[in-house]
Amino acid sequence: MAKKQKKQKLPKLGLLYLDHVLRFFDKSNFRGWPDKIETVVYHWKNDKERFINEVKRKKIDVLIGNIPSTAYETFREIARELPHVQFIPSLDTQFSNKSKENVTRFAWKYDIPIPKTYIFYDHEKAEKFIDTTTFPKIIKKSYGPSNYGGYFVHKVDSAQEAHNLLAQKKYHPVYMQDFVPMEADVRVMLIGHKPVCAFWRRPPEGEWLTNTSQGGSMDYQDVPKELLDLAVEVSKAANAEYWACDIAVGEDGKYRILECATAFAAFPYIRDWIGQYLMWKFSNGRFPLPNIPLYNWEELGKMDSSVLRTLRYITFGRYTPSYDGAYFLDKKSKQTQEGEMYLHELDALYPILDTYTRTEEEWPSEQWNFQDNYGRTIRKVHAQSNPKQLDSDETQSSVSRPELSKKKIKKLLTSVEGIGKKKAEKIMEKFDTTEIVHALETEPEKIAEGFSWFKEKLLKKLKKEWNALKEKL
Repeated sequence: MAKKQKKQKLPKLGLLYLDHVLRFFDKSNFRGWPDKIETVVYHWKNDKERFINEVKRKKIDVLIGNIPSTAYETFREIARELPHVQFIPSLDTQFSNKSKENVTRFAWKYDIPIPKTYIFYDHEKAEKFIDTTTFPKIIKKSYGPSNYGGYFVHKVDSAQEAHNLLAQKKYHPVYMQDFVPMEADVRVMLIGHKPVCAFWRRPPEGEWLTNTSQGGSMDYQDVPKELLDLAVEVSKAANAEYWACDIAVGEDGKYRILECATAFAAFPYIRDWIGQYLMWKFSNGRFPLPNIPLYNWEELGKMDSSVLRTLRYITFGRYTPSYDGAYFLDKKSKQTQEGEMYLHELDALYPILDTYTRTEEEWPSEQWNFQDNYGRTIRKVHAQSNPKQLDSDETQSSVSRPELSKKKIKKLLTSVEGIGKKKAEKIMEKFDTTEIVHALETEPEKIAEGFSWFKEKLLKKLKKEWNALKEKL
């Protein structure tokens, strides 16, 4: 009788969390993993050595989680001191999470189409450039909170506007792009280089920002195959287990990358799919790959977003011509540059792929940390001290948010006539500060849920006070 083969030992998984940062993953995203999943929390300040020792003590092999921009350089050092630990996503993959400048340098290296971009650390050179260039231009804040509902993204129509803006904002570096008129942009999310969700964001009439918080609209229908192809190309260049791209659709018909990162907003079922993918990746076949049909988002997108935020563990049957559940793949087709194709044909062109393990750093900080190294002798980058402002939710969205204290949030709430101290405290019992900031920018009505006294009139006043506060930040 054949001897039963002993199952291969699974790697020890750990989830990386940081104080003041909303969590992207939970243990429930890895449903079925037979071994204990550890958690480790980075507490900022001088927590580097303690954090490293905890990872070693818990014998973690794979550490999963996004790193906000303000901790990125510190975690570069941490990763070097934990060579036996595989970070998911890798620090190289998360290079683009740190700043818009890093996104640009990533795009330059891999010849990825982006709006023409200019980066100046020498402000005198920036001022001279402004006096000789053409307009309009887009000026953005590159590091830290950089696109908060469009607040840190500015369109300037003249040299004087640009000079005035930089005198007021004092952005460092000066990060400018040619203004590209666009019809809309598309957010594409990928797992294992396969698109799993994509949706249009269209600007309101007469505007150029597509942010839904600025009045833009969104829908899930008819995202072109060719646009998905660009997102796949970028995900592969980043060697990303999971990834999101914002792609501008220009009035000239061209596609250009606007943003890309592993830190993005995702419905719970998408995080479950990522967890299933990672379980497959690290189990040597003990767990199956999730089956995620292309354009699934068109069907799921018909549901209200409040429903999508509650869905978990969605699965799909695989395509067979006689399988009733495959109706949507068998009957629907898409027009592509290669001609009309059935969805099941398209789906076969986008397999879920494994990433590869790099043996050397692609983006070492000694060379690529321009923010700290500019004007200095290239040196080893030391761990950063505790930042005064932390990215409160880079793990939940590609839009990072300024950190506000409880005192400031309470002052904001009580500044609204009709919300006294007790009501403000009730709100703050239900939501922490980062959740309140996130809701104010993306879904203000969420704050009112569960409070019978929180009427539409109060919500409008709160939005007005919030917009006024942002102007002062």
